[in-house]
Amino acid sequence: MKSLYFLLGCFFFGLGAIGAVVPGLPTTPFMLLALWAFSKSSQRLHDWLYAHPLFGPPLQQWRSHRVISAEAKLLAVATMVASFIYLAFFTAVSIWVKVFIGLVMLYGAAFILSKPFRVPE
Repeated sequence: MKSLYFLLGCFFFGLGAIGAVVPGLPTTPFMLLALWAFSKSSQRLHDWLYAHPLFGPPLQQWRSHRVISAEAKLLAVATMVASFIYLAFFTAVSIWVKVFIGLVMLYGAAFILSKPFRVPE
């Protein structure tokens, strides 16, 4: 079972690393998933990722204060809106699928926007 978590951690870390350089692909959510998976499989990789100079600070802010930066919030919500516009107007998916996906995105956006954007003083 540890090897499955290890592979998931590597997969999510890879997606997060790609997200660090590709606009529109989030980094922190994938790094949070990688951190979780590594906590189940490799304490060494978990500690390395948590202390990483680039990826560590947002993970530490989330863990200690449940903070999502303003830039990350803006990017996440803008990506959701753009994705939903594409889904709604440029795909032949059933209206019920569109409604379901829209509601899931709305819930995700509400969750993201409900979190603080800076560490409390």
